[in-house]
Amino acid sequence: MSLALERELLEIISAWHRDRTELSDEAFDDLALRILSYQLETNEPYARYCAALGVTPRRLAPSWTAIPPVPAGAYKEATLATFDVAAAELTFETSGTTRGTGGRHYMLRPALYDAALLAGFDRFMLPDEAQLRYFNLVPDPRERSQSSLGYMMARVSEARGDSRSGWYLRGEELLVADFFSDLAEATSAAAPVCIAATAFALLHVLDEAHERGLRFQLPAGSRIMETGGFKGRTRVVSREELYARACPTFGIAERAIIAEYGMTELTSQWYDAEDNGGDRRLKAAPTWLRARAIGPDGAAFPGGVVGALAHVDLANLWSCLAVQTEDLGACFGRRIVLLGRDTGAALRGCSLDAESLQAR
Repeated sequence: MSLALERELLEIISAWHRDRTELSDEAFDDLALRILSYQLETNEPYARYCAALGVTPRRLAPSWTAIPPVPAGAYKEATLATFDVAAAELTFETSGTTRGTGGRHYMLRPALYDAALLAGFDRFMLPDEAQLRYFNLVPDPRERSQSSLGYMMARVSEARGDSRSGWYLRGEELLVADFFSDLAEATSAAAPVCIAATAFALLHVLDEAHERGLRFQLPAGSRIMETGGFKGRTRVVSREELYARACPTFGIAERAIIAEYGMTELTSQWYDAEDNGGDRRLKAAPTWLRARAIGPDGAAFPGGVVGALAHVDLANLWSCLAVQTEDLGACFGRRIVLLGRDTGAALRGCSLDAESLQAR
């Protein structure tokens, strides 16, 4: 059953990647419930969790919106996999908890992850099919092989890069001198670049560039992929401030900065929408990834109402297709708006209509 589902998912990803073929609501619902049935039969911890909420192999959820999302933190507490993890060909680690333990997302094979990440990256980061030089301010997979972000950018750099990609994070140290030197070389060679960076790493290089009096005029077609990442940091700046500093430092327009939103517990990613009219708050995803905002009781809120975001990622075949995050947000049709981390504040459940969205 798992192999048939994997083949079906790979065909869906390929059709969306190649021809922009979208899944209908009915097709998404049907496949989500078939994957749920498979996971309830093979993923014992998730099956127990769902059974406690009244969902069993004989009493499935009526639709994808009623599939119980496992809390992302559960990956730190249990082995959430549909197969013997000794056979896993790909394993990603989540960040550690206060007890020093992280979670693991196991995948039987890398095919689904690779197909999903390249399809999404091509659509949202490379709509012009540009061949870029990738400057990665993210974990180097040669040092941290179980970083999902590092793996992602290694695959992108290999498959879409110009063979001159660089890595500028060693442990917790940013190699800013090497980064600036290679950036200057690419500029002299008129080689367009893609800077892939967490928000915290991007802020650090902007501080260093300011201290050194450096500014660049990156070649036409250059862009930045910003991945968030102030979680657990003592210094936080707004996205508006971050981008306002990045544009003159690198000589690019704000539209050339695209925010990506992903997590270790998911296989697929969200990106700034292609046709968002300049409104960065709207994020879009591939056709096999959808979200809903939910309240404390797990019930879905209507569109435009803020709650904790729960994702249903059909490509999460090998673990749990439904994952609840600690991120607050609202859904507008197939798109989402991120509003930061859930701290238990009264923000959850408030209304965020289109007019207030535009004013934020």
